[in-house]
Amino acid sequence: PKTPKEKYPVVIAIYGSAWMANNMKESVMFSIGKSLLEAGFAVVTPNHRSSKDALFPAQIHDIKAVIRFVRANAAKYSLDTSFIGITGFSSGGHMAALAGTSGNVKQFKIGNTSIDVEGNVGKYLNFNTKVNAVVDWFGPIDLLSIDSCRHTKMFDENNAPEVILMGCPMALNKEKYMLAGPIPYIDSNDPPFLILHGDKDDLVPYCQSELLYNALKKAGVSVNYVLVAGAAHGPGMFEDKYYRMMIEFFLQNMSKNRN
Repeated sequence: PKTPKEKYPVVIAIYGSAWMANNMKESVMFSIGKSLLEAGFAVVTPNHRSSKDALFPAQIHDIKAVIRFVRANAAKYSLDTSFIGITGFSSGGHMAALAGTSGNVKQFKIGNTSIDVEGNVGKYLNFNTKVNAVVDWFGPIDLLSIDSCRHTKMFDENNAPEVILMGCPMALNKEKYMLAGPIPYIDSNDPPFLILHGDKDDLVPYCQSELLYNALKKAGVSVNYVLVAGAAHGPGMFEDKYYRMMIEFFLQNMSKNRN
């Protein structure tokens, strides 16, 4: 922010690209990030490996590395890491949500399939990866069901973004697909969530956000879900009203975290 302060609360903002881009951090800065910056937050907009560079869980490993980097370099960049928020849209929302529910989770297993969610990217591995609040903008949540609950079939089963991300059709490894979403990791200690989704979103249908909302609520996690009438996958969502909602949510939880 332009206003000088000793240190600033920080929000990590992740772009959406159906996990297919590795250099789009400016896209989230010009939307979500700009509003946060103007509200006084230091904004971190990382790139991450695309699904064509590396299969999942490489992407969440990169985001976990970002969280550790922020903590390790707080003094250098005047960051107040007593509060770290995370947000993102579309596939960035997926990673924000996953980071929120899997803070400091290492090995996690479903059936016969296990995953290292934390990873070992970067040189700051002694720092933790918990965040204090999450804003998910229409992110994919359950990769097993996302295609079946779209209003219309948009992708061939072999070239859907989630199939490219996972490196195999879902029928071959349903457990790995389950491990790629935030829901299996949810527990009552998770940070508060704000979920925003348009009811005309055909790319990531709003059933995805409903699944996340219901799972968080069942676990006793503080969560607010806003379904935006007439909004699609971006259009109708990136508006001042919803930016203010996000900012107020982060400010309220920053205040609670410090009390």
